[in-house]
Amino acid sequence: MTESKVIVIGAGPVGLTLAMDLASRGIEVVVVETRAPGEAPAVKCNSISSRSMEVYRRLGIAKKIREVGLPSDHSTDVLSTTSVTGIPLSRLVLPSRNGRKEGVPSPDSWWPTPEPSHRANQIFFEPVIFEHASKQSRITILNRHEFTEYVQEKHRVVARVRDLDSGEIKEISGAYLVGCDGGRSIIRTMIGATFIGTPQIQKVQSSFIRAPKLLELIGSNPAWMYYALNPRRCGTIIAIDGKERWNVHNFLYNNEDYDDIDRDWAIRQLLGVGPDFEYEIISQENWVGRRMVADKMRDGRVFIAGDACHLWIPAAGYGMNAGIADAADLAWMLAASLQGWADAGILDAYEAERKPITEQISNIITEMAVAVMHQRRNVPEDIEEDSPAGEASRKRVGEQSHELELQQQCSAGLNYGYFYSGSPIIAYDGADHPAYSMHEYQPSTVPGCRAPHVWLEGRRSLYDELGPYYTLVRIDPTISIGPLVQAAHKRNVPIKVLDLKPSEADGQYETGLTLVRPDQYVAWRGNSVPDDAEQLVELIRGVARVRKAAEV
Repeated sequence: MTESKVIVIGAGPVGLTLAMDLASRGIEVVVVETRAPGEAPAVKCNSISSRSMEVYRRLGIAKKIREVGLPSDHSTDVLSTTSVTGIPLSRLVLPSRNGRKEGVPSPDSWWPTPEPSHRANQIFFEPVIFEHASKQSRITILNRHEFTEYVQEKHRVVARVRDLDSGEIKEISGAYLVGCDGGRSIIRTMIGATFIGTPQIQKVQSSFIRAPKLLELIGSNPAWMYYALNPRRCGTIIAIDGKERWNVHNFLYNNEDYDDIDRDWAIRQLLGVGPDFEYEIISQENWVGRRMVADKMRDGRVFIAGDACHLWIPAAGYGMNAGIADAADLAWMLAASLQGWADAGILDAYEAERKPITEQISNIITEMAVAVMHQRRNVPEDIEEDSPAGEASRKRVGEQSHELELQQQCSAGLNYGYFYSGSPIIAYDGADHPAYSMHEYQPSTVPGCRAPHVWLEGRRSLYDELGPYYTLVRIDPTISIGPLVQAAHKRNVPIKVLDLKPSEADGQYETGLTLVRPDQYVAWRGNSVPDDAEQLVELIRGVARVRKAAEV
């Protein structure tokens, strides 16, 4: 029997991120994956969010990730147009990879982060993190193995897996098991969780194509994404390698089914090419955009994360990134419990934090998706006409598209704005959390918010200076912090003290002391150490709520 601290089912981006985060904290992990090493993932996710890149910076892999994807000088613009080769309607200008390095201004260059978002399809991005994970001594990846079942015992979980090549059945034992096994998650079913929400919002025909001659028709300034709007077909076309591979999404209308629409005809209408244009379909898929959230994310020692517990239409490209956020939240809590300085009650915070956020974000994204669908279904018939009426229609639709794309592609709120309002391990002080939207975000140290990022002297990122677990950020060095540090040491809670100059804090930190969690969220703040510092320490290590319940 193979022993492991944590068993992760699924070696997609969420499972690999969870494994790498756990390993970075000294935890042994076994990852079970049905695919062979090097087997390409589906051509799905195209954008790694800023918040995800912050996670990968902490894990020491952000620079490697930025080396893959589109060519370094390829723009990441979003072009609204009647077709890929048709009449432009509006253009959201965003920097290339080189442009990011050079500090080219853009609608998101004001973001308070050391890591802006990065455009790279999953077929380029996932192999990078797989290679990094496979080199970690604490991670064992069992490729070509299929998870079949698990048994929960008092102090462990025993998973059974089947070697797909030999047929051999193996048992793996771990303290916890996490299902990162996608939208058809077997783990979700086994823990008795149910998807709740809207099962169908939009049907989509997707075609991954090779079209070597398309760039010649586009010209010298190709975009990353094309949002095609004409009376015949509407969809998005995404440059995968910036050369010849493209992903074409044909959005169906209310009463259309997949077999009703000729795929080749639809592709040509979206590209704006005639019957003589040559292209090759590499792969194709029919899928449904939906808004589904699991009614629970845990059963005892078994958890689910990523698509296993939430699915939504990919407006703003935030599906995979929400799963990465799940992994970053769960990893440090599992590690804290396994290392013994936190009570097992700390794990209650995972569902208490992530489930409400998932509900909030899924609704924000669905609202945007519905707004975009409304625009697609009301494309003016004269939008391609060479006439004053056609010009007026193009102007109006272009302005609508630019606003919709600005919110989706520059989604500061989705990256930084969400907050944890009902966590059992956060010490709230009665202050209201700032409201956020997909596009809007206000930095705040209200407990439960992401700790505001600031640049320190020497162009050092605050996030690089935070400790691996709790960090007490102090703005006023005259504040005595001894009782809190001593209380933490008494319970073996890892805590680092980080003194910032007021000039470095840049007015972003409203109190003299701010306690920042391992995932860069605020756990507590104040202008002095609380009278009962031990009680605060008990709360942040997951004990306080357990004791309160016992007293009742």
